[in-house]
Amino acid sequence: MKIIETQVLSLEQKDSLMQLWNNEYPAKLNLKTIDDFELYLNGLSETKHYLLFDDSDKINGWTFTFLREDENWFAIILNSEIHGKGNGSLLMNEIKKNNSSLNGWVIDHENEVKQNATLYKSPMPFYIKNGFTICKEIRIENEKMSGVKINWKR
Repeated sequence: MKIIETQVLSLEQKDSLMQLWNNEYPAKLNLKTIDDFELYLNGLSETKHYLLFDDSDKINGWTFTFLREDENWFAIILNSEIHGKGNGSLLMNEIKKNNSSLNGWVIDHENEVKQNATLYKSPMPFYIKNGFTICKEIRIENEKMSGVKINWKR
């Protein structure tokens, strides 16, 4: 596995990442078109992408950082076929190198269904293992997502 950092994604990379997003996140969060995906990305500021490639140059993971309301935020998506092998921690450690604090939203329950009709497994244990604090008093609740804010500080 290798990690490539970039600020600009090719159309081919965007297509792969949108498929990864739609396969791994709950179906409510699915993006229908590449235009929807680009609209989402264009709404973020100071974005840095970290792509995890396997030996055949297929993208199997992606994390990205961005600025929101003067805080550093991130999201991470990993192909579920490679969960539990240290790849997510590898990506997290890469973005921790360039940030002193990170914030994210995490679905903290297992009631969501993925596109393939399987249950979405909350990644909360992963974040706790990687040194994040759960901000229990700060939640996001809307038609797309129910989750809690997490924070990591160096």
